[in-house]
Amino acid sequence: MKMERFAEGISLKRSVDAGTADQRKAVQDIIHEVRKSGDSAVHKFTARFDGVSLEELRVSEREMEEATASLTAEQLAIIQEAADNIELFHEKQIRNSWFTTDDTGTMLGQKLTPLDAVGVYVPGGTAAYPSSVLMNTMPAKAAGVERIVMVSPPGQDGKLSPAVLAAAKIAGVKEIYKVGGAQAIAALAYGTETIKKVDKIVGPGNIYVALAKREVFGDVAIDMIAGPSEIAVLADESAIAAEVAADLLSQAEHDARACSVLVTISASLAEEVAAEVTKQAALLPRREIASASIKDYGRIIVCGNMTEAIEAINELAPEHLEIMTKDALEVMAKIRHAGAIFIGRYSSEPVGDYFAGPNHVLPTNGTARFSSPLNVDDFQKKSSVIMYSETAFRQNAEKIAAFARMEGLEAHARAIESRGVNESKN
Repeated sequence: MKMERFAEGISLKRSVDAGTADQRKAVQDIIHEVRKSGDSAVHKFTARFDGVSLEELRVSEREMEEATASLTAEQLAIIQEAADNIELFHEKQIRNSWFTTDDTGTMLGQKLTPLDAVGVYVPGGTAAYPSSVLMNTMPAKAAGVERIVMVSPPGQDGKLSPAVLAAAKIAGVKEIYKVGGAQAIAALAYGTETIKKVDKIVGPGNIYVALAKREVFGDVAIDMIAGPSEIAVLADESAIAAEVAADLLSQAEHDARACSVLVTISASLAEEVAAEVTKQAALLPRREIASASIKDYGRIIVCGNMTEAIEAINELAPEHLEIMTKDALEVMAKIRHAGAIFIGRYSSEPVGDYFAGPNHVLPTNGTARFSSPLNVDDFQKKSSVIMYSETAFRQNAEKIAAFARMEGLEAHARAIESRGVNESKN
């Protein structure tokens, strides 16, 4: 791993992959054809890109039952317990509508309404991500979204992963389609004969999925355009090098562009972690990916003191932050920018990925400076409520009309005066 001394202005930020011109054109063409031809276009692109011709896009109840039956009782229990933890965490985020009335009788407030329909994209094909199902559906469920639609690309057998379907069943998702890629995003955004449109699309995917989400944004809402995964570990001499190295590699194995950073005040720990990363990476099944990630994006930043180290972390604004220091809670209180914060030896990042309860859909690429993890608020919208009393209107009408005229909007002023502004003087 590259080792350097702390300096102001360090950054993890990399340009978000905007794709090649050919990739963007391909995505635009797919979206156009799905909008024009609906199901037939979805079937055509599924055959072309996933290598399977499907009679039905929608997952049947029988397929759901078969998938659940194929998992062991232990596997189902693990998914269920993770779902319970995630549900409990997100239920605590629920906010309610509120209203207040003053002594004139004016009522002001905020009305919270869940989105009508949300589409959840779950990567598939050669991989299975039941955790993505849970993390993207449970906050929508807690928010009160009535229609949650899941899409995922089928494997060569024309089916979805049993673990993914079991997670969907546990999460209460009943509308599931075997379709992936840009064609899935287009179907969710604009609708087809089989797949009715949604209001928001969430969930990770490959470059074509990311580009498609960017294309349809504005016609529907999206969660984010996520970059490669990131982890930063903030450690002092109390940390154990082998554990720090293992946690850094837990993100490096995701993607050759994943970023793993150690920020430490201990030069000896820095040397030990560097050696451990090299040793452990060689033993991983995904060692080529992990090693490439560490080589190109792995860093160790040595700071003179904890104040510098905290400054470095706040500058990095990492997606995942582990704090392995003495007085870790005091350190945590000084962290301003991080997607998720893991405190102490036993809060290894995968605990949050799968099981603890907080959402693992997190801001990447330094956007933790201004963004938050996926949460219940992402699936609700807020309406302001104004019920002005006659007393308040007559007290303030002249001021409101005057304000409108300051902006040169005469019709605004006259709308107020049409209700008898002069009567307010009586």
